[in-house]
Amino acid sequence: MISRMQFAPTLAFLGSHVSLWRIFVVVALLNCSASLALAGPREQAARIHDRLAGVPADEATLDAMAASLPANPTAAANIAMDNPSFYAVTLKNFAAPWTNRDQNPFVPLNDYVTLVMGMVRDDVPFDQILTTDLLYTGPASVTPAPSPASNAHFEALERRMRDPGFDQDELVQTTQTAVYGTPANATAGAMTTRAAAEAFFVAGTNRAMFRFTLMNHMCMDLEQVLDTSIPPDRIRQDVSRSPGGDSRVFMNNCVGCHAGMDPLAQAFAYYNFDATSGRMVYDSTAVHPKYFNNDATFPDGFVTPDDSWHNHWRQGQNAVIGWDDNLPGQGAGAKSLGAELAATDAFAQCQVKKVFKAVCLRDPVDANDHGQIATMTNAFKGAYNLKQTFAQAAGYCMGQ
Repeated sequence: MISRMQFAPTLAFLGSHVSLWRIFVVVALLNCSASLALAGPREQAARIHDRLAGVPADEATLDAMAASLPANPTAAANIAMDNPSFYAVTLKNFAAPWTNRDQNPFVPLNDYVTLVMGMVRDDVPFDQILTTDLLYTGPASVTPAPSPASNAHFEALERRMRDPGFDQDELVQTTQTAVYGTPANATAGAMTTRAAAEAFFVAGTNRAMFRFTLMNHMCMDLEQVLDTSIPPDRIRQDVSRSPGGDSRVFMNNCVGCHAGMDPLAQAFAYYNFDATSGRMVYDSTAVHPKYFNNDATFPDGFVTPDDSWHNHWRQGQNAVIGWDDNLPGQGAGAKSLGAELAATDAFAQCQVKKVFKAVCLRDPVDANDHGQIATMTNAFKGAYNLKQTFAQAAGYCMGQ
């Protein structure tokens, strides 16, 4: 048996090597940090291009970008965003999770995603994402043609985007009214795309469309807006007032979400997605029967008469969302609800935070990051130009 005294030199030898290894790791990290901090214009240009386009830049592009650095990182970022991969890869991965309940980025291209691509390309103010009648499709050479009953056109467009010769200018701006036949006053940007309708208007009670719009465009779920002080006057009949025979569950939990959500989700009363025909259906002559599902659960609950909505969250704790005082806080239909949501401080900050994470590959972690988020949010609210938000994030993170 080897004694501890006999083994001591070996322990000392290993201990010294462990210490040397720790020193090596520290020095390597310091050198890495120093190299990032001291990176020259070409290295910074390469970092910006990689983050925005997701592909390496050629020498001529790096030269053009480096000429703008470090004085004008926005100009360098704009050069990087001219690469088609910014649209076909970066923006596709950015917006795809918003289009399905699983928030999966690995879904086929669809009209929701191309709407984001086109609005960014054309500098359409992004606060119109929940109100506009826009639709972006592929050129006529991409077949089959866009259809309200199929996603096949957009899947074919995605195959076209994989071709080396694809250019983002091939996206064709049109309207949902022209292609899908949706009345202009019933269009509400992303919410009335076929992809969103299939994901959030199908079956259910149309509350999903409101919840996922809140998650995708205001970066909050229902738990964060739960407020039990709101009057329950517009909670529908399908919500039990005494779940499991205990009314305290309703008063302390259920009412907190439904009292605010139900009068807002009423904006979607005329919409449905017909899984049989594969298309969104809009009928302004009658509230869809899904709004009366399980109406015997609490017969004295609210009976939805039309698509008028009211925002109870303008008062109380959810006033911190930053509602626009120039809007009335009530209206009819999805388009006016979209305007209500997109005019909030929460909407602007949400878009900026998502861009920051997509470009910097991390959430904000310190005072500098949060200061940058505040600066970018203020700039975004000036023109709602999402492309420039990407440029600002890339400039901030170009040395990281």
